[in-house]
Order: sequence, then C-alpha cells, then structure tokens
Amino acid sequence: MEGFRVGRFVFQLEAIETLFLPAYKGSTLRGGFGTAFKKTACVLRSRQCDSCLLLHTCVYSYVFETPPPADAAMLRKYPKAPHPFVLEPPEDHRESLLPGERFHFSLVLIGKGMDYLPYFIYSIHTLGQMGIGRGRGKFALRAVYEDPLDGSLQEGTNLKKIYDQQTQTLEGPSRGLTWEELLRKMKPPSGGQITLHFRTPVRMRYQGRYVDALEFHILVRNLLRRISSLSYFHCGRQLDLDFKGLIRLAQEVETEQSDLRWHDWERYSARQRSRMKMGGIVGTVTFRGDIRPFWPYMVLGQTVHVGKGTSFGLGKYEIVQDSCIHV
Repeated sequence: MEGFRVGRFVFQLEAIETLFLPAYKGSTLRGGFGTAFKKTACVLRSRQCDSCLLLHTCVYSYVFETPPPADAAMLRKYPKAPHPFVLEPPEDHRESLLPGERFHFSLVLIGKGMDYLPYFIYSIHTLGQMGIGRGRGKFALRAVYEDPLDGSLQEGTNLKKIYDQQTQTLEGPSRGLTWEELLRKMKPPSGGQITLHFRTPVRMRYQGRYVDALEFHILVRNLLRRISSLSYFHCGRQLDLDFKGLIRLAQEVETEQSDLRWHDWERYSARQRSRMKMGGIVGTVTFRGDIRPFWPYMVLGQTVHVGKGTSFGLGKYEIVQDSCIHV
C-alpha cells in the first residue's frame, strides 16, 4: 500500500452554446479531452507516438498512450500500461444543454498522474474553446474542486475549490489521499456480507470472454491485476501479493443475491473510424463469506474503477453503505 496515492477532482463546466451530447458522455468527453491534451502537450504533433523520439518522456504519451518502460517487470506482453487517470462523466442523461446551463464531471488521478493536474485543467479549458459533441458546441471551465473522497460529493456538501476561472490560478499542488487514508474512512462488514452497486458498465474478462454473471473470484482477479499494475507503473511500487492464495480464498466467497444485467453501449472511435461495442454489467450484487483479505482492494477499487474502459468512466462501483461500517 505504501506510496499509492489517488485524488479526485470535479470540473464544473458551463455551456456557452447549445451542446448536443449523448446520454452517456464518457466517450465524447474522453475523445475530445485526448485531442485537446495532445494539442496542449505534444511537441511533434505530426508524429505517431509509437515512432516518436520523445515516447518515454512526453506528458501526452505518458497520460494517454502509457507505454511500459523497456525494462518493465510487468505487462511485458502488452503494448500499453493502464492510464494514470479515470474520467467519470456526469450521470445525468440530458442530451442537450442550453447556454448558461452547468454540468460537471470528475477526474481521478493516480500516483504520478497527479503531478500533471495543471495539464488536465488547461486541456479542458482548450476543449471548451474547440467545442464538443454534435455541432461542436462550446463551453467554459468555471471551476475545479477537490473531492476529499469522504462522501461529500454524493451528499452535495461544499468541496474545496482549487481552481477558479476568474483568477485562473491553481491553489497549490494536491497531495490527494494515500491508500491507507482511504481505508481509515471505512471498516469491513462485520457480518461477512457485502453489497456492491455497479454504476457504470463493468467489462471484466475471464477465460477469454467478457462475463455477464459475476463470481467473486472474477472480481478479485480483475481488482488485483488493475491495482498492482497501477501501483507498479504510476506509484513506483510493486505490490508483494500472493495472487494464487488470494484467488483461492476468493473462490470460497459465494453470491448471496444478484440483479446484475448486461447493458449494451457503443462508442465511435475516430482513430479506427468505426463504432465499438462497450457493453458491460450493471446492477447490484451481494457476496457472502470472508471478505477481510480483499477489503483493501475493494475500497480502493471504488475510486480507481475495475475492468476495461476505465478512462471512459466504465467500471465504476460503490460499496453499499448498509453493508459496511463508516468511521
């Protein structure tokens, strides 16, 4: 756990022109965000990242392409490491916003990714000038707030403003929260039962296919893989985990109740010039058994998400409050 740090930041936006957006805005925000970030940070915009001399030193490459170092001990078979950010789109399904209407999204930054918060802020400002969605409607970035990750965002209480459009100043570098600090906010369930609510489609693979009936050990496999990779590539720590032992224990945890269902979702990929299936499971599931060995990973997973497509906001879940103790 040592060295793993995470922060969530809320971006408040205001429509300058009428915006036409899809019901699920993760893909639109992520696509426009990437374009604006490259315009902001890339030195050689005409070059492909894979063949660029600055591949391993460029901010854009680190954030959006995330190539593993040549001497990496993990993911050597994969061309990309997990991104150091998670974009959480607004959960409202409005498909149009009139001038003056406000909306927000959240950005989770992990480890070294928090060093580049000013790049993210400036890129969203740039995206607002470029326009977004059908018709390229323009918006303004009004403010950025830091979420203390204590439930304030869900409760609607005041968050700390760290950036204001009028002054265009950023209030100091954020330290975020450590993994240990996140854990101190919640204690594991005492009754050996836990309920999870999957808020956005969760895409988890097991034995070569995406699962639509979730077993606990599949969730644990995906959490361990994602968190260990994030720790290694973005927090400078290789977790000392007994993967096989934890998975054996996870196979003893049973599904008590489930209303999980498959939710289909598509996005258009400008890079591949085609529509891509991005469906996953949503709903609520209750597990029963010895949860304690997995508790740290389940708590952290609420913030960093789980499965594939996390940079689009997929894989978001929360531990239902009635199933655990808050401190």
